[in-house]
Amino acid sequence: MKKNIIYIVLIAVIAVIAFIPGVKEKLQEAFFPVATIENAVHISEEDYDIDLKGINVPDTNLKTFKDKAVFLNFWGTWCAPCRKEWPSIQKLYDTRKDHVNFVLIAMEDKEDAVRKFLKENNYNVPVYIAQSPISEKILPKVFPTTYLLDKDGRILIKEDASRDWNTESTHQFIDNIIK
Repeated sequence: MKKNIIYIVLIAVIAVIAFIPGVKEKLQEAFFPVATIENAVHISEEDYDIDLKGINVPDTNLKTFKDKAVFLNFWGTWCAPCRKEWPSIQKLYDTRKDHVNFVLIAMEDKEDAVRKFLKENNYNVPVYIAQSPISEKILPKVFPTTYLLDKDGRILIKEDASRDWNTESTHQFIDNIIK
C-alpha cells in the first residue's frame, strides 16, 4: 500500500512538471541558474576582428564592441531551437538594450531569409551576417550558441542550447556585469 502511494505521488509530480506550463522552466532556473561561468576564457583582440554585414543595422566589425558588455548569439532561421528562443531575446533586448550590446549573427543563412524572418515577427534586435572568419574560440559547434561577454572580453556565460533569456536571473546578471 505504501509503495503504491509513493508511485502515485511520483507520477503526479512528473505530470505536473511535464504538463503545467512554466513549472519546468521555474525548476530549471532554480536548480540550474544561467548557464556556465567560464572565468578563464578571454576573447582577444584578434577574436573580435569579424566584419559584420548589418541586416537591420549598419555594417560594423565586432571590434567596435570591444570594452563593452555584449550579448553575442549565433543562430539561423533554419534552426528550430533558435527560432524558439527569439521572443525571449527580443523581450530582453527591449528592456536591457541600454545596458548591454546585442549582436546576433545569422549563420549558414541567406540575407533574404533573415530579413523575411525579422519582418514577419517584428523583431528589431541587431542582426548581422559574418563577412570574415570567426575565431575558433567563439565559433559555435551547435545552434543556438550564446555568449555574454563583459567589458574585459571575458566569457561570463556560454549557453549551447535554446533558453528563455527574459528571466529575472538573466536581468540581474546583466545589471551586475555593467557595474
